[in-house]
Amino acid sequence: MSLDVSPALLEQAERGEVDEAAFVDCVRTSLPYAWEMVSSLVAQLKVDGGEFADNQTPPPDEQARGQLLRALASDAIRGALQRHFGVRLAFQNCHRVAVFPLDGSADDRLAKFTSIRGQLLNQSPELRDC
Repeated sequence: MSLDVSPALLEQAERGEVDEAAFVDCVRTSLPYAWEMVSSLVAQLKVDGGEFADNQTPPPDEQARGQLLRALASDAIRGALQRHFGVRLAFQNCHRVAVFPLDGSADDRLAKFTSIRGQLLNQSPELRDC
């Protein structure tokens, strides 16, 4: 299971309406490594400015790697994180998370990051089995 869903949140989902803030809190508590990665990159982008902020350090273990994969591979989780933090998220390989501002100022850089070329240039033998 990718998220530790409380009975109250599950009841909301069964009734049809889910409070997004409660869902975001579920993500925060269920995927702490992924949450910390995204929140630290958002803070870095705000402090440093620029077109984007990214992480190039592999996760410390497979559990952390799994959290990143679950958070960024799920459209619902990824979308909720983007709305919560007010950024656009991008992902390469099994660990390179990047945050981009919502405005169009970094559209070209985001396109380069998410391009086929960008993916190929971000390969290394160490990441082959990640």
